[in-house]
Amino acid sequence: MEQSSSPSGKIWKRFKKNRMAFGGLLFIVILAVMGILGYLITPDQSPQANTMHLQLSNKKPGRSFKFLIVSKKNDVVKVNIFSKMLFGQELDYKSIPITSYREVGNQVFAREYIGDDETIEEKAYPRIAGNNQYEQTFWLGTDIYGRDLLSRLIIGIRVSLSVGLMAVLISLFIGVGLGAIAGYFGGKTDGSISWFMNVIWSLPSLLLVIAISFALGKGFWQIFIAVGLSTWVDVARLVRGQVMALKEVEFVEASKALGFSTSRTIIKHILPNIAGPILVVASANFASAILLETGLSFLGFGAQPPMPSWGSMIKEHYGYIIMDAAYLAVLPGMAIMLTVYAFNLLAIGLRDAFDVKSQNISV
Repeated sequence: MEQSSSPSGKIWKRFKKNRMAFGGLLFIVILAVMGILGYLITPDQSPQANTMHLQLSNKKPGRSFKFLIVSKKNDVVKVNIFSKMLFGQELDYKSIPITSYREVGNQVFAREYIGDDETIEEKAYPRIAGNNQYEQTFWLGTDIYGRDLLSRLIIGIRVSLSVGLMAVLISLFIGVGLGAIAGYFGGKTDGSISWFMNVIWSLPSLLLVIAISFALGKGFWQIFIAVGLSTWVDVARLVRGQVMALKEVEFVEASKALGFSTSRTIIKHILPNIAGPILVVASANFASAILLETGLSFLGFGAQPPMPSWGSMIKEHYGYIIMDAAYLAVLPGMAIMLTVYAFNLLAIGLRDAFDVKSQNISV
């Protein structure tokens, strides 16, 4: 049988017909590829893209500057391409931005750049073997510390997508487990779990995440747990309702009659039949997790400096919105908006593809 006539083939065909949803999936794939390649495609390949030149603070997009290498580091270990992709490569030199440059014997005389309308006397530097100057273009400008904004935006993709992915996995593990137990067994078990879900449901997500962050401490890995523990209720409520509707159908009764264990009945016979609605809610939760992470980073509870995070980048530059450098906060804000929008489009596309409109799945 051809793939297009299989259930998965039909789902994929329905999904592709939704051009907006397919565009959202394509945008997410491009983001994921950029996040995986990481330092291999960033102009600044130092760890956390944290090379600072304070003289170049808040420079406009597209500006180019010449740099002079003033010293070399001999103790820097060159890493392989895989390590460089994941963690970056520590720079083996120190450089300064310059406006003029001339060589005299074993010395280099250069004027250091200190501002567009200011000049400084020439200083002598020892000549470095090999090429001791280079030029760099800052395509999206620099931030308040003179760091390349494009590089930090690209590395920030990893923070948002990794937090979203891990938070969704944690929420699925807890939500599917508790929801399936509550829906299948009912009675006091259902009452206890439902009471616990309602208590968590009544708490504002951001305040709950902040409270969990206080308990676990500030940091990158703590955010995975904090966001995941705050987004599982949606999954649990959905799974509970779906399991309650399916546990009385014929194939589940047949599974019980054949003596299959409860865990096998739930895992192999009930959960595969509600995979569609679960994927829809997981996609919507992915967007919610990204918003929570950026909110936490903005408040100072998320990824800690110098790790680039879209939320912390907005925090550092939101004061420039009313000045002539609004792009410093607008660009990471646009990245957040487009990413969340893409995941919402994906959730809507999955809802239509799995034909779960009538099952009260909200995104």
